[in-house]
Amino acid sequence: MVKFDHIDIRILNALQVDASLSQREVAERVGLSQNACWRRIQRLQADGVLKGTRALVDLDALGLDLTVFVMIRTRQHSRDWSARFARHVASLPEVMDCHRIGGDWDYMLKVVTRGMAGYDAFYQRLITGFEFDTVTGLFSMEGILENRAVDLNRLA
Repeated sequence: MVKFDHIDIRILNALQVDASLSQREVAERVGLSQNACWRRIQRLQADGVLKGTRALVDLDALGLDLTVFVMIRTRQHSRDWSARFARHVASLPEVMDCHRIGGDWDYMLKVVTRGMAGYDAFYQRLITGFEFDTVTGLFSMEGILENRAVDLNRLA
């Protein structure tokens, strides 16, 4: 576990809200000199706490209007099968997230695509070369809360 203090938390909070902030702007927001802020950001990157920056894209504006949570149950649980499945899922651009989960299901995928025809094409590629016990899709009608920043203040 990485050790960090309240200033690190303020840096992380600022960057979660807007990763495009300049180093100077972050330093001003957290009350540090630019050099001290830069060193902390470098340490947070080296420690694996900061894993890069990304832009949030409006999926609807791109015509990606269907989000499906795909639940998968399989009878295959070997390390080799799991690794092959992970490579397969990573090759499917519609998959935004993939989790191995506990309970009644083994895997949960978050899939974003263009309409039902796009989902059907994805589904055919997903099942090619794999035998699943059960696959079901849960179709999102509305994203209520997405891409939420982690509340780091609760860790302090």
